[in-house]
Amino acid sequence: MRLVIMPLALAAATVLVVVWAHRGAVGAEAGALATGTLAVRVREHVVLCAVSTVLAVAVAVPAGVAATRPALRRLGPPLLFVANVGQSVPTIAVLALAFSVTGIGFRTAVIGLWAYSVLPVLRNTVAGLAGVDPSTVEAARGMGMSPAQVLRRVELPLAWPVLVAGIRTAAVVNVGTAALATFVGAGGLGALITVGLDNQRDRILYTGAALTALLALAVDWAIATLAELTHQRPSR
Repeated sequence: MRLVIMPLALAAATVLVVVWAHRGAVGAEAGALATGTLAVRVREHVVLCAVSTVLAVAVAVPAGVAATRPALRRLGPPLLFVANVGQSVPTIAVLALAFSVTGIGFRTAVIGLWAYSVLPVLRNTVAGLAGVDPSTVEAARGMGMSPAQVLRRVELPLAWPVLVAGIRTAAVVNVGTAALATFVGAGGLGALITVGLDNQRDRILYTGAALTALLALAVDWAIATLAELTHQRPSR
């Protein structure tokens, strides 16, 4: 039932926001809040968040797995330190540094978002794998499984809920942080918020903020649902 109620509620809330945005909007305000314009801003925001989160997962999960292997366990603290440094720097500073190298546009925004989303995924990957009961791993090895089989069939399934929690955190944080992408010309819903602030147009500002919040809820629900559907029990 939850799989149906949540998306319906989010869809209804989105429709209400769009209807409210259109009602009473005139002139330039009506142009900024046109359905086509809103769709473009949402699409830009989704692409920014999706690309940066996928890149973070592609880097952080293998790094986290490597850091928990006996031969490379000493790499864990340095990796977490580097990831912590990347997240401790303010987002706008990361965007400014990336801008000085890659210039204005989509790539610069992705770099900034990626730097912020690596830490939650890396930290939870390490924590999830480190939390697997050693006796379970030893039992799997005693059954003749290779290290790769133990990782794939025992450790990752047991660590999956913790790992996915990190991905959820990174993705939801990315949705909010991506609003700053407008400052490097990458668009997104942050463009509506900026236009509303600069021109003292509350309707535009509130629409951008509301759609950003709804998108964050939708992303959180989607990843949680996907995690439940793909969660596998450890192989016996």
